[in-house]
Amino acid sequence: MRLALLLLPLLSQCGAKSSRRYDPTWESLDRRPLPSWFDQAKFGIFIHWGVFSVPSFGSEWFWWYWQKEKRPKFVDFMNNNYPPGFKYEDFGVLFTAKFFNASQWADILQASGAKYLVLTSKHHEGFTLWGSEYSWNWNAVDEGPKRDIVKELKVAITKNTDLRFGLYYSLFEWFHPLFLEDKLSSFQKRQFPISKMLPELYELVNKYQPDILWTDGDGGAPDRYWNSTGFLAWLYNESPVRNTVVTNDRWGAGSICKHGGYYTCSDRYNPGHLLPHKWENCMTIDQFSWGYRREAVISDYLTIEELVKQLVETVACGGNLLMNIGPTLDGIIPVIFEERLRQMGMWLKVNGEAIYETQPWRSQNDTATPDVWYTYKPEEKIVYAIFLKWPVSRELFLEQPIGSLGETEVALLGEGKPLTWTSLKPNGIIVELPQLTLHQMPCKWGWTLALTNVT
Repeated sequence: MRLALLLLPLLSQCGAKSSRRYDPTWESLDRRPLPSWFDQAKFGIFIHWGVFSVPSFGSEWFWWYWQKEKRPKFVDFMNNNYPPGFKYEDFGVLFTAKFFNASQWADILQASGAKYLVLTSKHHEGFTLWGSEYSWNWNAVDEGPKRDIVKELKVAITKNTDLRFGLYYSLFEWFHPLFLEDKLSSFQKRQFPISKMLPELYELVNKYQPDILWTDGDGGAPDRYWNSTGFLAWLYNESPVRNTVVTNDRWGAGSICKHGGYYTCSDRYNPGHLLPHKWENCMTIDQFSWGYRREAVISDYLTIEELVKQLVETVACGGNLLMNIGPTLDGIIPVIFEERLRQMGMWLKVNGEAIYETQPWRSQNDTATPDVWYTYKPEEKIVYAIFLKWPVSRELFLEQPIGSLGETEVALLGEGKPLTWTSLKPNGIIVELPQLTLHQMPCKWGWTLALTNVT
């Protein structure tokens, strides 16, 4: 009996293993079906946090712009605010995360309505937010916070929310001597990926088991230099997250928008039309930076109306929205970001039915009323028309849906009562919206009609 009990964990592990095997080639890896949870989730939060949050000036590319490109704005900032001889590495000890409270973050993220998050475990500066064995004295456990940030957030997210936990990881590091030496050899040498990047990636996956691995920063090196296909074959065949993990398309120069799991294609990618492959629009609330900037002004931040528009357009065209925030050096989510996250959550409480677990419809947006975007739930036979401007006349003209008398029903999400509609020829309907005061509106920044039994 005891032997049988001991064998149970092993048997369950074997049973969990995917029967399909993937070869270390793009041809094989690109055939892996994307785990269904990702398309159903639709909305995630990106968090850019690291040593760059200490100067918190200009951009998370601060080190590069200051030391490599020597941009006057960044050079002047250092000359005016820090003593002569101050090095970027000196910012490490100042990255205190003093007020970082993972449970508080988890509450804010849950309130946003997002279904996953992606944390920068390591940006191009090389500083890891966990105690990496391969980043000696340049990680959050040895220096600065003296805490395992990745672990704390993973525990809080898993315990307190229904979000999936994802990690961003930069393949290259701007100033790592082994990477620079490899680059001089036109990447014929592979010291950096063999001794640093690959061991770190295996460590990250085995230790924290992320549901998303969001790689970035190929440094101009091809995927064979990074051994991307070899690593992905292990990730999909052997790793502890082989059945749930989702990856993006940034696995080496030339792989973006061609290989990997879902496509990102570029930062802030929003094509405005349906794509044949699952994609993600990764974008920032601060229009000019991914990391927190002390010098940002209110007009630099996208409004909630603009963010809702991004989400609606993206989902209608088959994508997911990954919306970025940047915490401060001491671990506070600035109130402007918290407000936007909570506002998005308020909107999704009313309209989430038209976002989560939907599919693109035959038309992505309306030809006659362009501020209307469509999503679809085929099993329920519901088409959702999300409109971003409330018509003064209270009559909304939709050219795409074709209604059937006695079968088609129209309702405003958050209001519930059936609405009167009129069929037009050869196609289209006019919906009479309810007469509501500002306080009676189900939400403030975009509204959804549920159209049942339309074609």
